[in-house]
Formats: sequence, C-alpha cells, structure tokens
Amino acid sequence: MGSCFVLDLSIEMDLKNKILKLLVDNLAIKEEYASIAFLTIAVLVILLLAWLSNFLVKGFVLNFTRSLTEKTKTKTGKYLLEEKFFHRLAHLAPAFVISALSSLCFSDAPDSAVESVASTIGAPGFSLLSLIDTLVNLYLVFIGLWVIDAVINTGLKLYQHSKLSTKLPLKGICQAIKIVINASGLIFILSILLDKSPLYFFSGLGALTAVLLLVFKDAILGLVAGIQLSVNNMIRPGDWIEMPKYGADGDVIEVSLTTVKVQNFDKTITSIPAHAMVSDAFKNWRGMSESGGRRIKRSIFIDISSIRFLDSVKLNELRKIELLQEYLKAKLEDIGEGDDVKNGQSSLNQRNLTNIGTFRAYCLAYLRANPSIHKEGMTLLVRQLAPTEKGVPIEIYVFVNDTRWVHYEGIQGDIFDHLLASLHTFDLRAFQLPSDSSLTKLADSSF
Repeated sequence: MGSCFVLDLSIEMDLKNKILKLLVDNLAIKEEYASIAFLTIAVLVILLLAWLSNFLVKGFVLNFTRSLTEKTKTKTGKYLLEEKFFHRLAHLAPAFVISALSSLCFSDAPDSAVESVASTIGAPGFSLLSLIDTLVNLYLVFIGLWVIDAVINTGLKLYQHSKLSTKLPLKGICQAIKIVINASGLIFILSILLDKSPLYFFSGLGALTAVLLLVFKDAILGLVAGIQLSVNNMIRPGDWIEMPKYGADGDVIEVSLTTVKVQNFDKTITSIPAHAMVSDAFKNWRGMSESGGRRIKRSIFIDISSIRFLDSVKLNELRKIELLQEYLKAKLEDIGEGDDVKNGQSSLNQRNLTNIGTFRAYCLAYLRANPSIHKEGMTLLVRQLAPTEKGVPIEIYVFVNDTRWVHYEGIQGDIFDHLLASLHTFDLRAFQLPSDSSLTKLADSSF
C-alpha cells in the first residue's frame, strides 16, 4: 500500500510540474499565479469530464435497457424505466470520475495556492482533496437514496398490478419504509458533514424521542394508523365506504400512510385522516361486493281499507295466475272450500283467504321465479309488518345477484313496478298521502 501511494504521488507531482512549467514558460504566467491557474484548469477539466461521463453513460444505459425491455416485454423493465431507475443510476458515473481524477490531480500535501486561498477565507489547514471527497460522499448518499426510491416505487407498481394487491394494500407500508430510509440517509449526511460516526447520531436519537413524539404527534398517529389499515386489511382501494362524519360515500381510490382518499359518487374527493379510520366508525361495503348479492329492503304500504276476504269469483280469477296455482291448491285443500260461504252465510264462520295474504304469496312466488334474485345461501323473504298510520307494510327482503349499482337499481325498479301494477288484480290499493288535486276533487264532490 505504501509503495502504491508513493507511485501515485510521484505521478501526480510529475504531471503537475509539467503543467506548471507549461504555464510559466509558454503562457508567461507568474509562478505565484501558476498554481492557482492549475487548480482552476484542473477543476474545470474534472467537471467537464464528469458531465461528459454522465451524458455518455446515461445515453448508453438508457438505450440498452430500453431495447432490452422492448425485446423481453417484461413488466419489471417497463416499470424501472418509468421510475427512471437507470437514469438515476447513471448519475453515479460523475462521482467515480471526480473521485479518480481529483486523487490524481490533487493531494493532501500542502499546496501554496490552496494555502493562500485558505488563509484568505480564514480556514488554515484546508485540504482541497478532503473537500472533494466530502462532496463526492454527499453526492453518493443523495444518489443512493434516489435509486432506492425508484426501486421501492417499482416494487410497489409490480405489487399493485398483481392479484395480491386487492387483498393487502402496501402503499402505506412502502411510505413508512421510505421515511425510515430517508431518516437514515439524513443521519449519514450529518455524519459526513461533521466527520463523526453514524453510530454517534443513532445513539443520540433516544434523547430526542420525547421531543419527536410531541412535535410529530399527528404524523406518528397517521403512520401507525396507516400501518394498521394495511396490515389488518381494514380498507383497500376499490372498497365502497360510508363515513358520514367526513361526508364520505364512495369508492376508495388511495390508501396512503397518513390519508385515505375517497371518490364520492358525485365525483368529489374526500380526504380522511388515516387515524380517523381506526378511531371512528365507518361502513365498508366490501362484504356485499364479495358475496355476489346486493340487498333489497323496501316496503309497499297497503291501504287498510282495501283489505278483504276473497270470494269464489275472485278465487276463480286468481286461479288463472300460474304462479299462484300451486299455492291456492294447497291452501284451499288445507282450509277446505266450505259450502257455508256459498250458501250466503258469514265468511267469519270459517277460515278464508285474504287478498293481502294471497298477494304476499304471489310476491314470494314472483321473486323465486325471478332470475335476477340470488337464491342460494341468502335471505329471500316477503313479510307483513305492523300496521302504521300509512297502512300495512309488505316488506320485500331479498338479494339481487348483480352488485353493480346501475344494474341493481334497474332490477329493483322492475320488481316494484310489477308488484305495484299487480295490486289492482288483488283488489288492493297502495297507500299515499292526499295530493292537492285529490283534495280539490274531494272538496268539489262535497258541494
């Protein structure tokens, strides 16, 4: 090692002496200024060669990787190009050029020009080579952080385009990793500037913990909450959520470390703090989407005054409805058709079918025959609720086998269009509050 250092130093001094002699003899520069001129020329040449190396390496690497990616058609190469990984990696070339040439042109040995400049600025003992080494090391740290950022972004893109991304979003975790890496990079930068070991700064972090917790309380809460959301799979992009407190009702488009972005159905964007998703209640419709069924829970209010027993004439009319034939046959066999009603006696003397009960049975048969209704493993129910001031509710509680909103609303509309139009067949009326026109007609008829 000693012999190599002596050899390099002799080569450097020989080259320097030749250039100084050239400056003094041919350009008529005074000896006291010859060293300054040499330093200036050396710095400019090194910077020019560094820029040229960056240009050449970047052009070669980018063209080679682009052509290789086009031939192989791999997603990894495509995403690396999109994140400018090779572009950033090419910036390492100037650092190596500057480091190699500066060690050749400069040394730690005292130089008259450097000493004169150092004394002028009040920095005796200044070494140009040590300054260059410091700057090169800082540059390498910045480029290293830049390259690592591109690698993380590429890995995240690959994961987001895989099937696993629908089960576990990793964007928040990747952001946490970036924070840790950048914080470590900052410590290395400080260690280079202050010429101290990185362990010195890592050991001092314990004393700053309380201050950091106080100053960055919200950021830390968001960080922890973002990791919880990702790890526990509480929410992921594409989920439909409702959170009335923040006016959110729509699809999740982004789950980051500190915020969750929701695109509402009116196309507005709501940003919710990540810690609020952990501490506050919200509704996630993912289970509905994954189940393959979307619930219909809606009632038809029957006017109580239209409810009555079915007579033989009406029964014969309803027997023509194919969906009711099996029900009526079984029901009449159960209760017996009886001759009392036919002989003009009171219908209360025996069991009888009602129009509302028969309508309820028709609703159930109609829903079971509807191909758009989910019938396996999901509730299919038509029930009569307690009477209210608006009539007797007949509630339809079923699941549609298409969870898409537009299709769901279309199926629901078709079902209730049919059932409402069928009411008159059973001599039933839907209840509705009187309108201005009906009140006017009532007033006119009273006179």
